[in-house]
Amino acid sequence: MRPYQETDFERLAQIHDCARKSELALADLSAAFIPLSIAAVKEDLFSYDVYVAEYNDVVNGFIAFSKEEIAWLYVDINNTRKGIGKSLLSFALDKVKPNVSIEVLKGNLPAIFLYSSMGFKITETLSGKMPGNEHFLVTVHIMKR
Repeated sequence: MRPYQETDFERLAQIHDCARKSELALADLSAAFIPLSIAAVKEDLFSYDVYVAEYNDVVNGFIAFSKEEIAWLYVDINNTRKGIGKSLLSFALDKVKPNVSIEVLKGNLPAIFLYSSMGFKITETLSGKMPGNEHFLVTVHIMKR
């Protein structure tokens, strides 16, 4: 794990864009896709602490968080199920408040299983406009430890 550097952005965009398309498909929201080059600005990615995980000397995932929220967690879709997401989450959990929250799109079972395995539980389910792409309505699960 290391802090994000500006030279990582292209790789983060590759990871995010592929993984986000998959995430949105699970929620039946494929049409809501916005590339990281736009989403990072609209959703204030860099207002969070951003760290990357390297696997075989290549950035293969990233996480962005504040003391209260895990806001972004994406892993290269070619390297899922290798513990990268869990490592990123464990790293962040050492730096956040005990009652940190995560929003997970309804239907994103891989993320729900990951967070559940780390002690998170769904505490509520909310529907509203998608942050960063307000033309779409979404349902999210709020998960807390």
